[in-house]
Amino acid sequence: MSKIVTGRMTHRHDGELVVFHIGMQINRWWRPDLWLPAFVAMPRMLRELSMENDSGLLGYELLFGNGGPYVVQYWSSIEKLYAYASAPSQEHRPAWTAFNRAARKAPGAVGIWHETFLTERAESVYVATKPMGLAKATEHVAVGKRHDRAQARFTDGRTVAGERPEAD
Repeated sequence: MSKIVTGRMTHRHDGELVVFHIGMQINRWWRPDLWLPAFVAMPRMLRELSMENDSGLLGYELLFGNGGPYVVQYWSSIEKLYAYASAPSQEHRPAWTAFNRAARKAPGAVGIWHETFLTERAESVYVATKPMGLAKATEHVAVGKRHDRAQARFTDGRTVAGERPEAD
């Protein structure tokens, strides 16, 4: 179990950064036969991605939102995200095919959604938390004097390879 880091922390990352939100909306809770297969597919995909060093998945956070569970994922490139999504030998394609088949049998019982963001800049701060979110997915570092304010962290928070801000 991660320990609480009492200082002011932020993240550091070199290279492309993609933030991917994916979730499900359970519209008929009383029909687990319709939504449970989609629900259990995500942990298999996350396990598969986490075990492959070059998958492109940097990290993720499991959350629960309005209507159901969702995952915030951090990726090293948009190409790797799309390559995983379309690879027939990986967990995603069969899960997506099964979801579509089930959705045709019971329209509206469960919804799937995603949003993809190619991030040019990112700012973060974590005070007295366990490593989490972007800092857990990339590099968890102390906030230096030069980056005490959110605006300074954002200004130097470029996520383009080769444009790393100078250390504090």
